[in-house]
Amino acid sequence: MPESLTHTFTEAIWQQLAPQVPAAPLHLSGSGRYPSLFPVSELAQAVYGAVGRALSALLAERHGTLAPVYVDRRLASLWFGTTLQPHGWALPAAWDALAGDYPTADGWIRLHTNAPHHRRVVEQLLGPAADRAALAPRVALWRKEELETAIVAAGGCAAGMLTEAEWQQHPQGREVAQAPLFLWQTQGAEAVRPQWALAPARPLQGIRVLDLTRIIAGPAATRTLAGFGAEVLRLDPPDWEEPSMAPEITAGKRCARLDLHDPQDRATFEQLLAGADVLVHGYRAGALEKLGYGEAQRQALSPGLVDVSLNAYGWHGPWRERRGFDSLVQMSCGIAAAGMAALRAGAPRPLPVQALDHATGGLMAAAVLQGLAERLRQGRGCSVRLSLARTALLLTTHRDPAWLTGEALPPAARHDGGASLELTAWGVGTRLRAPLALDGTAMLWRTPAGPLGQHPARWPAR
Repeated sequence: MPESLTHTFTEAIWQQLAPQVPAAPLHLSGSGRYPSLFPVSELAQAVYGAVGRALSALLAERHGTLAPVYVDRRLASLWFGTTLQPHGWALPAAWDALAGDYPTADGWIRLHTNAPHHRRVVEQLLGPAADRAALAPRVALWRKEELETAIVAAGGCAAGMLTEAEWQQHPQGREVAQAPLFLWQTQGAEAVRPQWALAPARPLQGIRVLDLTRIIAGPAATRTLAGFGAEVLRLDPPDWEEPSMAPEITAGKRCARLDLHDPQDRATFEQLLAGADVLVHGYRAGALEKLGYGEAQRQALSPGLVDVSLNAYGWHGPWRERRGFDSLVQMSCGIAAAGMAALRAGAPRPLPVQALDHATGGLMAAAVLQGLAERLRQGRGCSVRLSLARTALLLTTHRDPAWLTGEALPPAARHDGGASLELTAWGVGTRLRAPLALDGTAMLWRTPAGPLGQHPARWPAR
C-alpha cells in the first residue's frame, strides 16, 4: 500500500508538471512512515521523485537519455523534518514561547508568533504575556473567527480550526479546489538560449538562482537546487532573522541583505536580477508589484527568467493576500481537525512534520527544473505559482489506511548522516544523507549553513 500511494502521488504530480515529457524510471526503496492519517511519507517520497524526474528530463536535453531516479522513503521522510545533526551543541528552539494552539469560546485557534512583529500584534490585542499559560485565559474569551480576523487585520498571523467540510464550503477553500497544483504561464518574448553545461556530476553548476523566500517552503526549494550545484544567492531585508531555521535551510547558499525601499539597494537588486537565470520568491500576491517589480518588470530585467513563487492560501480568492504558514494552513484546511477526530483527541492534531512546507518546496524545485528545460527547448521564460493550501489538497485527497498499524518511522540516527562533517557557523554537525540520487548525480552542498546576511550582495564571477 505505501508504494502504491507513492506512485499515485508521483503520477498526479508529473501529469500536472510535465504531462508531455517522458518520465524517467523511478526506483523506490526504504521503509517506515510517519504515523499520520494522511500519507506524509509517501508524499515525501513522491515529491523527491518528481524533483529527480524533472532533473533527469533537464539533463536529457543535453545528453539525450533519461537517467534513472532513486528515492529512499525513510530519508525522504526525514528530510521533511530536521536534516542537521549537531555535535556538541543544540539547534535553536523551533517555536516562540507564545506560538501554538489555544482553546477559544467556540473552538480552537493557532497563533503564529515566531516573527517579532507578529508576536507584537498578538500582545497588542491580548496584552503582554511571558508564555502560553499566561495568554490562554485571554484567548479563551474570544470566538475563534473574531480573534483570527482581528489578528490578521492588524498584520499578524492566526488561523481558527476548520473541519475539512467547513473548508470545502469556505470561499477560499472553493477557490483552492479549482486551482491547478502548478499555475503555469510561458512568457511570450523569446530570449537568448542559454549554454549551460548541465554536467551530470553537478548539473546546475553555473545557473544563478536569486532567492527571495522565507520560512520554510521556498528555502527548502533553493536548498535542493543548491544541492545540485546551483549558485543560490538569498536576499533578506536588513532586520529579518530566522534563528530557528537558519542552520537548517542555508546550506549551500550565499546570504546577503538588501532594502528594496532604498534607491541604492534597488539598483543592486536590479543588477542581480538581470544576472539571474531563476527567481524564487515567497511574497504575498501583489507585494512585489507594490515594490515596482511586477511580473512584466521582472521579465524585462531578465529576459527568459524562470520565475517560481508560492503563497500560503492560493492566488485567487479572498485570502490570496493573507499571511500564512504551514501550521496555520493545516488548521484552516481541516488537517488538524481530521487528526483530532481520528484520534478522539482533546486538542488539534496536525501532521507530524511541516509537510506542506517541505512538499511545496520540493514541488517548487521541480518547477524550476522544468522551467529550465523549457528555456532550453523554447528560449522562453516562465512563471509558476504554487501554494501551501493547494499542496494540502493534494495530500488530503488520500488517507493512509494503515497509519496506526504499519511500520513506524524510527527517528534519525547517526547512520542516517553523511560521511563528512559540516562546519556550520554554530558548530560542527552532520547533514542527513540525501534522499534522492540519479546515476552519476548526487546532492552535495559546498557551503555550510551560516547566518543570514553574511555575504555581499553580488554574484561570484563565472
